[in-house]
Amino acid sequence: MNNTFKLLGIATSLAVAITSCGSSGTDNQQASTPAADTARLAPVETKAPNSTYKPAFEGQTRIGGVKTTTPYEGKILSEGLNRPWGITSLPDGRFLITEKSGTMRIASADGTLSEPITGLPKVNDQGQGGLLGVTIDPDFANNRMVYWTFSEAVSGGNLTAVAKGRLADDEKTIENAQVIYQATPAFNSNLHYGGRILFDKAGNIIFSTGERSNIESRPQAQFLNSSLGKVIRITKDGKAAAGNPFENQADARPELYSYGHRNVQGLAINPVTGDLWETEFGPLGGDEVNIIKPGNNYGWPTITYGREYSGAAIGDSIQQKEGLQQPVYYYDPVISPSGITFYTGDQIPEWKNNLFISSLSGMHVARLVIENDKVVGEERLLADQSQRFRDITQGKDGALYAVTDQGRLYRIGKPQ
Repeated sequence: MNNTFKLLGIATSLAVAITSCGSSGTDNQQASTPAADTARLAPVETKAPNSTYKPAFEGQTRIGGVKTTTPYEGKILSEGLNRPWGITSLPDGRFLITEKSGTMRIASADGTLSEPITGLPKVNDQGQGGLLGVTIDPDFANNRMVYWTFSEAVSGGNLTAVAKGRLADDEKTIENAQVIYQATPAFNSNLHYGGRILFDKAGNIIFSTGERSNIESRPQAQFLNSSLGKVIRITKDGKAAAGNPFENQADARPELYSYGHRNVQGLAINPVTGDLWETEFGPLGGDEVNIIKPGNNYGWPTITYGREYSGAAIGDSIQQKEGLQQPVYYYDPVISPSGITFYTGDQIPEWKNNLFISSLSGMHVARLVIENDKVVGEERLLADQSQRFRDITQGKDGALYAVTDQGRLYRIGKPQ
């Protein structure tokens, strides 16, 4: 089954048509939508915040809304995935997708799914765990190497691990799979694994970890001798990458890139500036969008725009503190931001270099218009689908592709 939702933008009323069918370059301009245009629409968030916390600067939250004027559609390509978590593009236009239970699938551009790919290390798929983020080697066309993160059961509890292996020529198995990094210490928790993974321009791996959610593990986000609550940069063999900010600091792990994170589930490189951007989950309020700079402390749990799920204040209830980085943007109430990607395609010109966020509890895809490292406009796409959007990527055709917890694969782009 294939359902198409045609979205015609601000120039016309929203039209949703459901039909029955079969089951990247860069730009030197930061954004095509000027900041002045964003003031014409009210913010997309209309619910009351969970706190009366004041933002550090104007536009840090609840920015004015924007609407896509170019016709586009959201098309369901498949509903046959089993709890998908990560999606990445393959050189031939297909997609490699992870499923939480511990298998991968390949999806064609029309949504046809392969049989499950096996041969991966055993995962602990309880709670938020399982087979998580996935990326391919920059030289995949020649070496067929795949890299992924997963939750691994070890002595003392569970942890986030990074593994690699070769996608077999018959695409039925991963060959010679091996774990190359374990984010220690382990904790008896099935929450906050982080798990996004990508390659930087130098060919090193960047991935994220969570602080495992427990009150006793939460402070680990501030410890430089811990891998929890961090963005980490390693080589393809799992060693600390050269040039990391703490490589010569005796009391710090040399693989750490940034710290003070709660649960990072979105990583993407800005195609204009080359900066690393991330999204991370807040508790009750306080979801964050950050620009990650090496060595910076992003504050959790010392500062936050969120509250405990009970409604109580977190720590000393501080939102700004000298030496701790402010988010570029934050959400209250939360949208639960998961995978992210910058749009570099040509199908929808006004989306150029915009950041797209797959939203879980918000059940939509968020479009953020970025100018000079600030969010100047926000739009919600596919908000009528009642789907928990888990990850999003750009295809070789210049459309966006997203997976949902409920097992769907969507194509979002120019009507076909």
